[in-house]
Amino acid sequence: MLHQRSFRKAGANCTTGSIYQKSREYDVLDKKKTVTALRAGEDRAILLGLGMVILSVMMYFVLGITILRSYSDRVWTDETSCTVVNSTIACDVNCSYGCGTECRRSSRYPCLQVFVSLNSSGKVVRLLHNEETQDSNPECFYVPKCRKDYAATHVVVQNISERLKSQHTVQCFVDPTDRMDSAILTQIYGRVAVFHSLFWPTCTLIGGTIIIAMVKLTQYLSIMCERVDRIKR
Repeated sequence: MLHQRSFRKAGANCTTGSIYQKSREYDVLDKKKTVTALRAGEDRAILLGLGMVILSVMMYFVLGITILRSYSDRVWTDETSCTVVNSTIACDVNCSYGCGTECRRSSRYPCLQVFVSLNSSGKVVRLLHNEETQDSNPECFYVPKCRKDYAATHVVVQNISERLKSQHTVQCFVDPTDRMDSAILTQIYGRVAVFHSLFWPTCTLIGGTIIIAMVKLTQYLSIMCERVDRIKR
């Protein structure tokens, strides 16, 4: 009887020990799966952060050789008040527009000439719409897109002329060195354009840096917690 009781106790202890061991093995496996999943998520977060940082650097590079360079090379920098002296359609200018693959047709657009008097100096200069007008046709205030319908283009240019006459006085930008005998109405590469062009790359750079920093901080805290647990054991 004594041997049978001892055998039963031993069997019960073995059964309890095996159940405890299996439970512990399951806990270890679950912990390993959790750690693996966390590491995979951390790796993806770091890759996302690095991708955002690299993208922002590329955007800075592109903007540096386009908008920022044009901003630094701009000529019409001083803003002043201008009085419209004359705003008339002087002549028609020939142009061409696309009508399909390797197809070009000729048309024309009205050339609006606007002269203004600089209130700061009294000098009369030609007024242009923006910096690109100087390169397209410096004789005309506005160079519209070449279209087949000349009448529609003429109406647009005529409306611009009437609006300038009604305003009489406008804000314009001039060359402080007097190298250019013209003024422009609006700046393409002004401070506002530079701000808007740099805003999103900066946000992307900051966001990517924060993601990487948060992941590294989480990893550091996890290592510290494991060290504390080992010391307590």
